[in-house]
Amino acid sequence: MTYDLWYWPGIPGRGEFVRLALKAGKIPYVDKALDEGADVAADLAVPRDTPPLAPPYLVADGMVIGQAANILLFLGETHGLAPADTAGRLWTHQLQLTIADMVAEAHDVHHPVAVGLYYEDQKPEAARRAEDFRTNRIPKFLNWFERVLAHQGDWLTGDRWTYADLSLFHLVEGLTYAFPERMAAVARDTPKVMALHEAVAALPELQAYLASDRNQDFGEGIFRYYPELDAA
Repeated sequence: MTYDLWYWPGIPGRGEFVRLALKAGKIPYVDKALDEGADVAADLAVPRDTPPLAPPYLVADGMVIGQAANILLFLGETHGLAPADTAGRLWTHQLQLTIADMVAEAHDVHHPVAVGLYYEDQKPEAARRAEDFRTNRIPKFLNWFERVLAHQGDWLTGDRWTYADLSLFHLVEGLTYAFPERMAAVARDTPKVMALHEAVAALPELQAYLASDRNQDFGEGIFRYYPELDAA
């Protein structure tokens, strides 16, 4: 079966968490907008029994599965990208939901007042939000993942990678792009997180994808680099 992945073209966004799992799992899929130029907004308007609010969503075996963490829960169970036991699946899902929380906070740094406003319309608020995010929230989240790895080993669930490890890799990539000075400082305190990042980057299953032009630049997506919002 070949799945259909729907996400806005031109940015990695939340769709990248799903793409990494599909690529690393060698799961056939079509990136509808990126591969075929399909209109995401038009597809969102199609009447469905279980409509997604927004992309990413996956069309699989007659199901329309929305929300990145929910898609990954499905892929993890169906394609062995998570532990087989219930406790392991729930733990992996918990890790993914925690990553999703941090992704939302990273986005809200540059859009703290309203998503519909431009960054330039909320720069003073963004500066205040960025200071707290850099000082408190980045270390809070990444130190927690560091503790998890200290207990689990090289990977978040133990002996092998799961979709949560791939997602933590992308989270670190995004934070490093958006906050390079701060992440250089935080990296010294989270060596296990950084080692996991390097281990995912070296996975044979991802080499062709990461080296290709399908591995899109961050641009104006969730993770954005504004020099005035970064500091060590």
